[in-house]
Amino acid sequence: MSEQQIKLENRPFIKKFNYKEPFKMECGGVLPEVEIAYETYGRLNNDKTNVILVCHALTGDSHASGWNDGSYKGDIAPGWWEGSIGRGKPFDPEKYFIICSNILGSCYGSTGPYSINPATGRKYRMDFPQMTVRDIVKMQKKLIDSLGIRKIKSIAGGSLGGMQALEWAIMYPDMVESIIPIATSARHSAWAIGINEIQRKVIMEDPAWNGGNYDVQPHCGLESARMLGMITFRTQESYQQKFGRRIRKEPGKGIVPFYEVESYLRYQGEKLVNRYDANTYIYISRTCDLHDVTKGRGTIEEALGSIKAKTLSVGIDTDILYPPAEQKEIAGHIPGAEYKEIVSIHGHDAFLIEFGQMNKILDEFLEKV
Repeated sequence: MSEQQIKLENRPFIKKFNYKEPFKMECGGVLPEVEIAYETYGRLNNDKTNVILVCHALTGDSHASGWNDGSYKGDIAPGWWEGSIGRGKPFDPEKYFIICSNILGSCYGSTGPYSINPATGRKYRMDFPQMTVRDIVKMQKKLIDSLGIRKIKSIAGGSLGGMQALEWAIMYPDMVESIIPIATSARHSAWAIGINEIQRKVIMEDPAWNGGNYDVQPHCGLESARMLGMITFRTQESYQQKFGRRIRKEPGKGIVPFYEVESYLRYQGEKLVNRYDANTYIYISRTCDLHDVTKGRGTIEEALGSIKAKTLSVGIDTDILYPPAEQKEIAGHIPGAEYKEIVSIHGHDAFLIEFGQMNKILDEFLEKV
């Protein structure tokens, strides 16, 4: 993929929020202006109290659902959380006004490494200032303020999305009524940081990366990084059930790969190369690593103990990336928080797969909010 062929086809309802003032970031950088892409589903009620903020994960975007104006259109691609957003589902657009914004630093319409630096007229690339989860949340807050919203009924998200939910509750306690952090952590573990570092390293060691100054994606590096990521998103049992030792082509015939699992992982890597930006992957993975709710806030007990929002912490019993102990820690330190667990062979990705369990958990919680 040549640089900036990232497309937003079949997503005609993307909106843009333009922040025209300098935005100072936690690590010290300053952006002269910021643009944030977002989508909404449903309508605000008269007192603007029916707001749900849905937060996406690492390579996600603002397209959480294909819902628009009360119906689905055949030419709109399904969203990444289609299983939980829609009529009769927990996040029902006929009841709630649902917002999903593309995070600061992403490459799906928001300002990030992929964007043009107005000071130079060239893409930021590796000159983009490093963002943190708190920076992402601050910019989301500016978007929410621009819509005249003063209360958010609930904020939900998995993985990096759950990190955002936690920061929202700490940073803006009087605005957030409830949060639903899913398959996430209060601070990125050494295990998760190590996995991300390997992925960054394989991208940067691809000669095509060229210090971030590429015109054509560093295909091999980004593909390999995604392949490793896909292993951590699932489990041994999940892969064994899906692929076993099934052979795609007999070895020795000049065909590589020949196991079905090899073919699947290469397909997922290629797919990311064709839809994402390598520098963005580096920046956002580092954003996850920098996540730590205790930074400047004392102990984990003090940081999470300050949360006033009603909290549902959701874990997945087979998640190796964010083991359930991390979600139990979150629930254990937030006053009155609940913990629920999804049982699945699919590991971390279960929050995007096990919608039967997920929706039951969400429905029961939202009834009490």
